[in-house]
Amino acid sequence: MKSTHFEASYLIETPLAPEAVAEVMAGEQSCGTFTRVAGETDDLRARARAQVLQVQPLGTVERPSLPNAWLARQGYGAGANWQRARVRIAFPIANVGANLPTLAATVSGNLYDLGEVSGLRLERLDLPPDYRDQFDLPTMGVAGTRRSIGASAGAMVGTIIKPNVGLSAQQTADLVRQLCDAGVDFIKDDEVSANPAHAPLEERIPAVMRVIREHRERTGKWVMVAFNITDETSAMLRHADLVQREGGSCVMASINWCGLSGIQSLRRHTPLALHAHRNGYGALSRDPMLGMGYQAYQTLWRLAGVDHVHVHGLQGKFAQPDAEVVESAQDCQRRLSAAQDDRVLPAFSSGQWAGTVPATWAALQSDDLLFMSGGGILAHPDGPAAGVVSIRQAWAAVREGSSLDDYAWHAPELARALQFFGKRG
Repeated sequence: MKSTHFEASYLIETPLAPEAVAEVMAGEQSCGTFTRVAGETDDLRARARAQVLQVQPLGTVERPSLPNAWLARQGYGAGANWQRARVRIAFPIANVGANLPTLAATVSGNLYDLGEVSGLRLERLDLPPDYRDQFDLPTMGVAGTRRSIGASAGAMVGTIIKPNVGLSAQQTADLVRQLCDAGVDFIKDDEVSANPAHAPLEERIPAVMRVIREHRERTGKWVMVAFNITDETSAMLRHADLVQREGGSCVMASINWCGLSGIQSLRRHTPLALHAHRNGYGALSRDPMLGMGYQAYQTLWRLAGVDHVHVHGLQGKFAQPDAEVVESAQDCQRRLSAAQDDRVLPAFSSGQWAGTVPATWAALQSDDLLFMSGGGILAHPDGPAAGVVSIRQAWAAVREGSSLDDYAWHAPELARALQFFGKRG
């Protein structure tokens, strides 16, 4: 039987009865408004109104998390009983259809501005598999990326072009040659380097791909390069075409700024792997009573057909706690489709080096991930090749159950990395 509803789960904070607020949320994001209107018949409500499935009280807090002029006008101040609750709502699929921007507007949209709440966060988005399959799928995902780079097993080791910006097209190609010779599987542009005047994509893509093709002819190894083509949609499509003509296999976009429909258009235009960079996600996630949890976030972007999604890294340089990084990676590795393997590759980055491998392995017990290291490779005291080897040695150590210190006795590249980077915590 065809599914009729999908579900969204929220964390809310309010001085009102959470059950009443949940009904406001359901009405606001389906067929209702603050008062019943002409034409809103019982039959229409039965067909089109969202349904509150559960309200779970979570206790109270002393003060509101966010300012709210509407609540202030109603007289709710410092002495109010600020309650938190988890709310689960079912939305009719017929209200949305296979329309990704409207799906996002339905499960979030005006909810963040509701006067009844002093905090609201979309935590989960759970879609029936037959509804998920109405949207785009990755072209490569985990298995396809492995096939493309010739890595049937083991963690896929990647790096980032550094310096982030400033290199010319030829300087970028020269660095890519060095990184290919170092033995990486994957190279990506930095998120702030898309189509700069000093290295325009029309020059950079052919220069880099010439190196990639030469490396494959010489060694048999194909290195995947994610060119940052972040731009308005027509420019992204044009640049993706250039990558494809040059024999490339991957493009990257800063998904929050290109938008769901922009990424959908890119997915439907090109067979290349889409490397989804999440920069800006912190604005949606860092306040615990606002924005969107990663499970819901990655679900929306997976419906746009991306192949790789950033999750940051364990013991890294950014603000997310390790538990959130692990949960994010696990979300990427779960199938949403019953018909196809639609898992996407979690991309670990931010302060990653050989020393962060044990925590990554211990948390996931999986090497279906992209382990990206910038400084951990490029700043290794014995050079980038030693940096790559040190990371592969670290993965070999954890897979056989050895500590890095023990393994380093017969792995000089790892020993040097531990000595050098270990001083930096």
